[in-house]
Amino acid sequence: MSLLFNISQALDQSLDIREVVGPTLEALAEHMGMSRGTLTLLNRQSGEIAIEVAHGLSVSQKRKGKYRLGEGITGKVVETGKPAVIPRISDNPLFLDRTGARKRLKKADISFLCVPIKIGKEVVGALSVDRLFDKTVSFEEDIRLLATIASMIAQAVRLRQTIQEERQRLMDENLRLREELKDRFHPSNIIGNSREMQDVFALIEQVSRVDTSVLVRGESGTGKELVANAIHYHSHRADGPFVKVNCSALPETVIESELFGHEKGAFTGATTTRKGRFELASGGTIFLDEIGDLSPATQIKLLRVLQEKEFERVGGTKSLRANVRVITATNRDLEQLIEAGKFREDLYYRINVFPIHIPPLRKRRTDILLLADYFVEKYNRIHNKTVRRISTPAIDMLMSYHWPGNVRELENCIERAALLNRDNVIHGHHLPPSLQTAEASGTRPTDTLEEALNNFERELVVEALKESKGNKARAARRLGITERIMGLRVQKHRIDPRRFHTKK
Repeated sequence: MSLLFNISQALDQSLDIREVVGPTLEALAEHMGMSRGTLTLLNRQSGEIAIEVAHGLSVSQKRKGKYRLGEGITGKVVETGKPAVIPRISDNPLFLDRTGARKRLKKADISFLCVPIKIGKEVVGALSVDRLFDKTVSFEEDIRLLATIASMIAQAVRLRQTIQEERQRLMDENLRLREELKDRFHPSNIIGNSREMQDVFALIEQVSRVDTSVLVRGESGTGKELVANAIHYHSHRADGPFVKVNCSALPETVIESELFGHEKGAFTGATTTRKGRFELASGGTIFLDEIGDLSPATQIKLLRVLQEKEFERVGGTKSLRANVRVITATNRDLEQLIEAGKFREDLYYRINVFPIHIPPLRKRRTDILLLADYFVEKYNRIHNKTVRRISTPAIDMLMSYHWPGNVRELENCIERAALLNRDNVIHGHHLPPSLQTAEASGTRPTDTLEEALNNFERELVVEALKESKGNKARAARRLGITERIMGLRVQKHRIDPRRFHTKK
């Protein structure tokens, strides 16, 4: 009973079966006079039975202890699920001594006992021991003891398998939910499935949960306002106001009044008290677009709002609290403006807590057709059109263009094409001239490179002679060449400088 109690305590110590069976085998060795003991487990996929834990075996001997089902005494026990007793291993040809641990010993003096480890009706392994042969020892008593211990080990194995399976299930479920949320979180107001936009969506999801300041950066036309919109409407402030301010569209003389409001009589024309945008955005979000265009004086006042959450109306003395989340955006290089002394460094660090960069359309070309289809459907509704597809040449033109105006330029192109089409198909000639390729417009150059260079050279020489009124020396200085080379070029292109002389 003392042995079983000690083994029970050992099995409760850890979830790693290798850590708890070692002390179990040591307890058996002390109680039974066991010289060696092994725990072997069956790998269902490979069909191999291998030693997991051993007592009295070296590392190399343990590695050699591998069997197939039905192979040797251990293989038979695992295959049949019945215990085996070999009084003298030297008398039994089935005993393989695969580990080689008994080679130097008198095998006639070694008894081998092996019992199956079962979980339900399934045999998962075996517990075996070596002990010195003793006529007075009852093998039946030892087998009962080993079977009891094997049952305890089986329960511990099963418990650990259950815990591991549940842990794996939770991990898989967590991963599935993460992937599902990643797929689900796709702001409805932003179109894009490219990897670059997926990164943007992930950032929007993360920052929407908190009230930190966000700086949205990107070229003009990339959709910075849409990102600000998505952050607000996916946050806990979604029910509050979303106030937008274009800092570059407001004159410097009125921007402070627009942001913070003014008191009656604060300046000429201030006939009533007026709330500013920060007050109107209370409980919600204020979006300051083109933040890089703010004047230095306004930057100071904005910095105070971000730091202290307080401001005063123009002409007022009462401090007002600002319960507002601030999102800013710019297409300018703020770091360069800081170096030039046009943007405050301390304000930059206040607004740049969580930056989000919107990639230009040329960096997310896989989204071009998706956006084009969306805009086709949009302007079908607005203009009552029935455009059904975009032709292949038009698609090629859309995909090869570099889109300096980004999504805004693409939208304008699709609206123009939708208005021009007559057969419910957008063709290449419906797109603006800036998108036309030489192949689509039939304007491939016919000149060779040498002919084109000669024509260009002739034009330069003629223009220089015109400016110098036929004076070859002045024309040569204008082009940065010698008079001799100018004479050769005039002769080569058969140009008569006298044509450009000014008549007196």
